[in-house]
Amino acid sequence: MLLSDYYSIDSAGLRISADHASHFAKTIAGDFNPLHDPDNRRFCVPGDLLFTALLQHYGVSQRMQFRFSGMVGTGVTLRLEDSPDDAYELRDAAGKTYLHVDRSGDFTHDSHLIERLARSYVAFSGQNFPHILVPLMQDQGVMINTGRPMVIYESMAFELEHMNIQNVELRLTDSRLEVDGKRGDVRLTFEFFCDDSVVGTGCKRLLLSGLRPYEQNAMDVLVNAYTSRRDDYQKNGSG
Repeated sequence: MLLSDYYSIDSAGLRISADHASHFAKTIAGDFNPLHDPDNRRFCVPGDLLFTALLQHYGVSQRMQFRFSGMVGTGVTLRLEDSPDDAYELRDAAGKTYLHVDRSGDFTHDSHLIERLARSYVAFSGQNFPHILVPLMQDQGVMINTGRPMVIYESMAFELEHMNIQNVELRLTDSRLEVDGKRGDVRLTFEFFCDDSVVGTGCKRLLLSGLRPYEQNAMDVLVNAYTSRRDDYQKNGSG
């Protein structure tokens, strides 16, 4: 499927079905968070799908920042401004804001570049758990509540050196977790590569809550449950 197949835009705004959101999370992002299952009572649309839809609709700028302020649930229609400024927000019909975007610098609506950039970032972003977050928590001696895990996608920003990018790949350059009581602030920095040359940099921020002392057995149960969901999905050919 093309990335544009995972959402629809009409005169009312941006619409994303629970089934499409779940399929995007699992097949494009490799993200098997139960919150993206259509039948989950706390279901939410992946933030990376909102990011993708906005890039494809409005284009990509040389410098962009995305700040999330709410989770989009089932049946929410998001309004799209006709001619947004360099700062705009994604809101529903009631005026609730879910995402704030800032952009500056050169601009392009090149569909091929946007498709490559979005797929590369989403594939990178979807691997945060367990590959990156678990070692960070283990090093700091803390963990999230494994019975009700909560990891908040707070923001992401990037800057491209230029817009003439034929191929793009993301590589993690640094990962840090700062602990403040029961809260944690994760910063993941990355670089955009094109033919082995760095063409941009970025940073993703995650917020952890309900931190408690690290317990290997409890974390093993959480990770095993997550990987079992992934393996079952892939084995059944649902992708």
